[in-house]
Amino acid sequence: MSLDLAIAETGPALGLPEAASVLDAADRIAGSDLVPLVRAIDAEGLYPEEVMRSFGAAGAFRRHLPAPGGALDLDTTIAAMARAGRECLSTAFCMWCQSALGWYIYNSDNAALQADLGAKVATGEILGGTGLSNPMKTLFGIETMKLKATRVEGGYTLRGTLPWVSNIGPDAWFAVVSEIPEGPRAGERVMMVIHGSGEGVKLVSNDHFVALEGTRTYGVQCRDAFVPDARVLADPINAYIPRIRAGFILLQAGMAFGMIEGCIALMEQVKDQLGHVNRHLPDQPEHFREKLDAMKAEVAELTRTPYDTSDAYFIRVIRARLAAGDLSVAAAHNAMLHQGARGYVTHGAAQRRLRESYFVAIVTPATKQLRKMLADMGAEA
Repeated sequence: MSLDLAIAETGPALGLPEAASVLDAADRIAGSDLVPLVRAIDAEGLYPEEVMRSFGAAGAFRRHLPAPGGALDLDTTIAAMARAGRECLSTAFCMWCQSALGWYIYNSDNAALQADLGAKVATGEILGGTGLSNPMKTLFGIETMKLKATRVEGGYTLRGTLPWVSNIGPDAWFAVVSEIPEGPRAGERVMMVIHGSGEGVKLVSNDHFVALEGTRTYGVQCRDAFVPDARVLADPINAYIPRIRAGFILLQAGMAFGMIEGCIALMEQVKDQLGHVNRHLPDQPEHFREKLDAMKAEVAELTRTPYDTSDAYFIRVIRARLAAGDLSVAAAHNAMLHQGARGYVTHGAAQRRLRESYFVAIVTPATKQLRKMLADMGAEA
């Protein structure tokens, strides 16, 4: 199923750097700006704001967007994310949050929102995230919708709490889905963007994670938070969710690709010193490289038609995402085995990558959700 191009032709054109220049810049930013911060991001929960803005200025958040003159090039956005993920999964995840927010805005029918907020999200001038973990679980029968919406003059008021939303803060924007609990539209759902300092919105930070601390992850409390109609992405969401779901999932491949590439590098790093004994391990870096290359080829094929709503296509998307999580954990596990004791110390990269890798497997859609989705669709994992 093809995108109705009328959706993409209503907003402003985005300045699009060439794919090669985006990836060259991503390499440079990751090497010169991100690498020196990785330890502080992991140990101290530092949020790499300037790095994120540099990635945005370089075009890492915009080539995938269906804007006028846009490329609908998910591959380059995924590859730029992977450049960061080779060094730091926290940063790659924040890049996914940012890219997903732009994806939602530019796939909406809200041209005014694209011209204002969307254009600034695409360049990294405004940073933001995606509060769709609970809705995505709700749509597949795992949770119930945590935000409730009441229609009022000029928009909606929201009540409820989301436990974790990432890449946000008092100055950030993020997407949410809420359910209308009563009245003639009871059960219908609405998707909109809200601001971290919006009326009735409170951000709270009570939990600490074993990794991914540097992602500005907050709980969000909405207490009669007012959202004007101008900030609505889809009302109702029935036709909109199938439009964004494959891109939402496929863009996460950037996190996995970067993680796996970083772990392969750790295995290869100790070949000279430990190759004589590591060669007895059943999984070698070349095995992971072969699997990664096949995974990249499959994702590249899938990103060509992100608006295909057929079951056969979506099953392939789910399987690709499932494989990405599984291979991320396996690669990190083997990086630790290959590195041995040098990877097991507090500042060892291997133990950090192992902690990070589980996030690829548990972030929505998690491994268990993906397997449930396949089972619900009558497909094997």
